[in-house]
Amino acid sequence: MNSKKIFSISGLALSVILFMCFTFKGEKDPLHKRVFNINITEVKDGVVAKKSTMDKLEFKDGKLWSDFLFDKYQYKWLKYRINKDSIYTDSTDTEVRLLEVEATVTDDKDQTIALNFTVVEWDIDGTIKMTKSDKPKKFYDFSGREKGGKPKKVKKPKNGQQVEGQQKMEGEQKQE
Repeated sequence: MNSKKIFSISGLALSVILFMCFTFKGEKDPLHKRVFNINITEVKDGVVAKKSTMDKLEFKDGKLWSDFLFDKYQYKWLKYRINKDSIYTDSTDTEVRLLEVEATVTDDKDQTIALNFTVVEWDIDGTIKMTKSDKPKKFYDFSGREKGGKPKKVKKPKNGQQVEGQQKMEGEQKQE
């Protein structure tokens, strides 16, 4: 009888732990499932090239994808690390989220690619450095904006004015 109680209690505890593991998924990183349209320009000897390339940076599950890096250098999903995640209030009293991110990968040919970029709300700016055997090979600058653009802000009504939907609701309440 005592062993039955022990097995039932341990089974119950195990099922509670498993239930908690499946329901608590943890916090996803702030870049998860975000897509940025960017312009990449090559920098040679400190001079920015006139021609820029359009690209798309996709983020998913702690990895980033760039069509440019895949087409030119065959780099697939790159793991990234968020070094700084902070929220501050700007001059217009709006909360702004700042992320500083880096991704570094070395392939079997001893070629290293390092992405360093900053995301401020929906804007992104950064650099791509390529080295081979620790000697600089290529350097790119990029900047862009999140796909879908800046979210629209809801306009606050001026003193004495009503919000569009509010007028309809007040008319319905008077009829009742």
